[in-house]
Amino acid sequence: MSDQPELSDLERTVFSPLQKTSLGFWMVLAALGALVLWGALAYAIQLRDGLGVTGLDRPVYWGIYLTNFVFFTGISMAGTLISAILRVTQAGWRRSITRIAEAITAFALMLGALQILIDMGRVDRLLNVLVFGRFQSPMLWDFTCIGAYFLSSVFYLYLPLIPDMARLRDKWTGAPRWRRWLYRVLALGWRGTAEQFRRLEKLIAIMAIVLIPTAALVHTVVSWLFGMTLEPMWHSTIFGPYFIVGAIFSGIALLFIFMTLLRRAWHLENYIGDKQYNYLGLLLLAMSAFWIYFTLAENLTTFYGAVADEMNVDAAKLLGSFSPLFWGMIVLNAVVPFAILVWRRGRTPLGTFVVSVSVVIGMWLERFLIVIPSLTRPRLAFDVGIYQPTMTEVAITVGSFALLALLYLAFFKIFPIMAMWEVEEAVGSGQRIVISDREPALQPSVH
Repeated sequence: MSDQPELSDLERTVFSPLQKTSLGFWMVLAALGALVLWGALAYAIQLRDGLGVTGLDRPVYWGIYLTNFVFFTGISMAGTLISAILRVTQAGWRRSITRIAEAITAFALMLGALQILIDMGRVDRLLNVLVFGRFQSPMLWDFTCIGAYFLSSVFYLYLPLIPDMARLRDKWTGAPRWRRWLYRVLALGWRGTAEQFRRLEKLIAIMAIVLIPTAALVHTVVSWLFGMTLEPMWHSTIFGPYFIVGAIFSGIALLFIFMTLLRRAWHLENYIGDKQYNYLGLLLLAMSAFWIYFTLAENLTTFYGAVADEMNVDAAKLLGSFSPLFWGMIVLNAVVPFAILVWRRGRTPLGTFVVSVSVVIGMWLERFLIVIPSLTRPRLAFDVGIYQPTMTEVAITVGSFALLALLYLAFFKIFPIMAMWEVEEAVGSGQRIVISDREPALQPSVH
């Protein structure tokens, strides 16, 4: 008789990507690694020669790096926030995608913070924020909020992992030694008793409630980096909710992209199906409508007010040098989602994937159009500025996106892609497998 514990269909599906590595996986990993290396080499050149190798100059002192910062911080919102909202509302269909969503938050925040370091000519001056920081500065507000959001999001990601770590510890008997050690440490002695599940779910519920206002605060504070200045079209009270809507919009789109690719690569069709694509597709469509409303409100009030400094920026977006990017953004964020997602037959894996790629590109353009045009036409007596990103900035940006995908892929090569104990409640009998030999074989769900 084999000593290998018997696995359920769900366990075999989840364990398979952890146990087997295909040639395709290594090829993707190598391609992403090459792009990351390209970006790292470009940053090494920038660090050696200074920011003069970029397109930054007076009056355009923020460029692609700050665009990336706002974008990465934005997409981080949808991961934990959507997971938390769906958990609080007890939406049963979210169980198979919550970990895919929550992991986005952790890695996107890491990449967002990295953009600030990249944008600094002197990285060592980051310590000045800790030593000489003053809370009168929105920069320190941002530093504090993002730090708190990152730590709480990582904790929220870890909590549902505990029962799965114990399951891997006890059921994957052929795991490499380092994995067995890792799973044993992260399991924290979990035995799967009813009391442990009760306490775990209570703690997860508390964290979900805490994270919803925290996520909203973070992206409001990010908007205040712009709104607290007097630059034309930045000094606006609408920026807080506008950034939150944009963050959720772009975050859902990135979730669709990762969810679809992982579903196809690791054969998760039985657990990520029509219901997830339909409901999230409707949510993405709703966020597109909200985004259209805020974009219209921002540009209409600017145009109707006819303040000269702001009109210069708005005209550059609508009719001037930035107009191809602006109208391209409108097509990508408004026309494409409504053309596809308004129909039920469009809310399929293929349809939502196409829309999501469109939205991710469109929302990056939106961030670019927030940052750059206002700086090229400041209130001060500068000539019209010109910003043309250099190959150094392009390489670092491509490397940053590749690093996000690389970290995400590596994470799910080590940890289960789904919370097995939660999915069992949705697809099974509502009973949990108890790992400890001292407990009954099955424990009823506390729900």
